[in-house]
Amino acid sequence: MTRSQPLFVASDGTNRDAFAPLDWGLFLGVAAIWGSSFLFIAYGLEAMPAGVVTLVRVGLGALTLALLPVERPRIDPADRPRLVLLSVLWVGVPFTLFPLAQRSINSAVTGLLNGATPIWVALVAAVLLRRAPRGVQLVGIAIGFAGIVAISLPTIGDGSNELTGALLVLAATLCYGFALNLAGPLQQRYGSVAIMAKTLALATIWVTPFGLWQLPDTTFALGPWLAVIVLGVVGTGLAFWVMASLVGRVGSTRASFITYLIPVVALTLGVVFRGDEVAPLALVGVVLVLVGAVLASRADA
Repeated sequence: MTRSQPLFVASDGTNRDAFAPLDWGLFLGVAAIWGSSFLFIAYGLEAMPAGVVTLVRVGLGALTLALLPVERPRIDPADRPRLVLLSVLWVGVPFTLFPLAQRSINSAVTGLLNGATPIWVALVAAVLLRRAPRGVQLVGIAIGFAGIVAISLPTIGDGSNELTGALLVLAATLCYGFALNLAGPLQQRYGSVAIMAKTLALATIWVTPFGLWQLPDTTFALGPWLAVIVLGVVGTGLAFWVMASLVGRVGSTRASFITYLIPVVALTLGVVFRGDEVAPLALVGVVLVLVGAVLASRADA
């Protein structure tokens, strides 16, 4: 009788050296897309409740990847539980929590709090997989986290009483911590499109009941609907394809460092489109975030 393999298994990226130009392209592209996603969610909430935003977003993401003309290998039965768990932890739960959180905190704050993701990824890897970051990467995590704190302090002050919203975002990022450690081995075995297409299809099933329950409260407004359509096709379907590729190339912990750039994007969009004021401490934080991301991208120890 063979011993069953655990759900979480250690897996290095195919590139353990410093980021190659392709890695940086994937890294910066996903950071830009996901950094703007919170702004699109905020626009979507102007015309539809949280459950409908999630359903439209995930459904369009699944459809986008389903239409891509690529080969889709059969998933081994032993990996199917991992795929189901991935659909819950990477999409179903966090994509439901983010719009719910943004009913009480703004898109910039949500993006800033999303910077907690690499900490969770590293902790999950350290506890479950014994893959703790070391050396320069560990320094990068510390500097990046200091940058997140510096950016967050003056901005979160406006919504410090909205504890529930903040906790929902942190719960979503904890889910990401587990999901990114699941995604790497699956991507390397089956490819990004095959894994993410199935993940988003399964997640659509999980979020449909909540979306349909809130559907009667939905109104039509062109701007919000266009925002959610872009969020679904680009910010979900294409972005998850790219992100899964990045995880497979550089590993889950280093790929998660894109969330150190997401606050920079979220903060910039808040200034440009909403006239948010930027405190001097937040500008210092932006510099720390960029330095932390560069150090974290260095070769594995």
